[in-house]
Parts: sequence; C-alpha cells; structure tokens
Amino acid sequence: MFAYLWPIALVVLSNVVYQICAKSVPEGVNPFASLTVTYLIGAVASAALFFFTNPCGGLFKEFGKINWSPFMLGVVIVGLEAGFIYAYKAGWQISTASIVQSAVLAVALIFVGFLLYHETLTWNKLVGVGVCLIGLVIINLK
Repeated sequence: MFAYLWPIALVVLSNVVYQICAKSVPEGVNPFASLTVTYLIGAVASAALFFFTNPCGGLFKEFGKINWSPFMLGVVIVGLEAGFIYAYKAGWQISTASIVQSAVLAVALIFVGFLLYHETLTWNKLVGVGVCLIGLVIINLK
C-alpha cells in the first residue's frame, strides 16, 4: 500500500510547495529568468538523485535509452510553469488557480485516456466531468 500511496503524497506535497514558489516569484522578474535558475537547480538535483538511486549506473548510458518524451516534457514543463507564474501575476488567487486548472485538466485527460490509451469511458467518469464543470462555475462565482 505504501508503494501505491507515497508517489501521490510526493506529488501533492511538491505541488503545494510549487504553487507557493510560483506565487512568490517577484513581480519585476522575468518569469523565464526565474525558470532558468529553476531548471539549473532541477538539473543538478536530478543528476544527484540519479546517482543516489543508481550508484553503479552510467548517466550517459541511460541517455541512450530515452525517446522523444523527455524533450517534449522539457518544453511543456516550461509552458506549465510560465503559465502559473503569469496567472499569479495577472491576479489569480493561489486557492483557485490550481483548482481551476486541475478541474479542466481532469476533464481533458478523461478524453485523452479514451482517445489515445483506449481507457474505458464510463458513466461515472462522464458524471465526474459534469461535477467538475459545475464546480468550476461555483468556484468562480463572485
């Protein structure tokens, strides 16, 4: 059970800290300058964690096994992070920006799962989409 739950706990904890950091980027700083520092630190941390979790492995040998996805992931992560920084600079509250994007993302991923990965599209998922959309309306009422 622990092996099933700890990754989600890591995602939630990391996302809480991530949102705090994204909201705390100083107003006058270009978001891409901030992200440059972010990714330099991320690269160092990733390399250190690679060697910690795989002390006998060769990093460059692992590079030979990758496909297109890490390259695209690098591009889309910049879009994700820049989007949040700009959203916070535009006035989004930390308590709603993440919820709104998560609800819209959940709806989109139900259809991505169905179309690309042939996951079952059930009535409870479709009702969940409706609940997400209703929740978006409610959370954005002023």
